[in-house]
Amino acid sequence: MNIVLWILQVLLALQFLWHGWLFLAPPPELLDIMNAAFAPWFRIFIGIAELLAAAGLILPSLTRILPWLTPLAAAGLMIVMGSATVYHLARGEIGNVFYTAVLFLLVTFVAYMRWKVKPISPRNSAQPFILRS
Repeated sequence: MNIVLWILQVLLALQFLWHGWLFLAPPPELLDIMNAAFAPWFRIFIGIAELLAAAGLILPSLTRILPWLTPLAAAGLMIVMGSATVYHLARGEIGNVFYTAVLFLLVTFVAYMRWKVKPISPRNSAQPFILRS
């Protein structure tokens, strides 16, 4: 299960890294469309939040420094994906509704598993840096 969680964390981090960057630096042909759908400050906020959450899905668990931040990052993404699902549902974008709902379920699974079932133990400060889970 630990391997499955790591694979899921990496794939989700890549997804949110890509999507966050898309929101921060959209191609010129998408910029006007995105700014019509969201206020520019909100688009930038979502982009930064997704980039930070992508880092939070990997770095705390990988370094074992404050590993409790990983399920917290996943929980933050639950809020983002739940909101995105409602947003796309209100706009009638059914394909996006399913996509964001699946992402919501996946980040919920990671949050629960890393919080309660398979948490990453913190690194003992006396030990050298070793990757463990």
